Amino acid sequence: MYGNSKDDLLKALAARRWRVAGALTVAMLVAYLGFILLVAFNRPLMGHQFMPGLSVGIVLGALTILLAWVLTGVYMLWANRKYDRALDDLRR
Repeated sequence: MYGNSKDDLLKALAARRWRVAGALTVAMLVAYLGFILLVAFNRPLMGHQFMPGLSVGIVLGALTILLAWVLTGVYMLWANRKYDRALDDLRR
């Protein structure tokens, strides 16, 4: 019985990890595909200049890259604070 409950906790932890990773992946895909669709279908907006040499497209491209770093950081923080601790608790 102890083995089953530990297995169930491990399965629940793995499912939680997939939910977190899936949500962050969907967020990144939405942002990236949104950027690509804007480039493909709204060139006038993307070409709008804030100042010489700085367009909406450049700013949004940089923000898309920054979002990838931020989402990676969010996953790392979650994994270090929640997932790894829960896994260590299960190992004991």
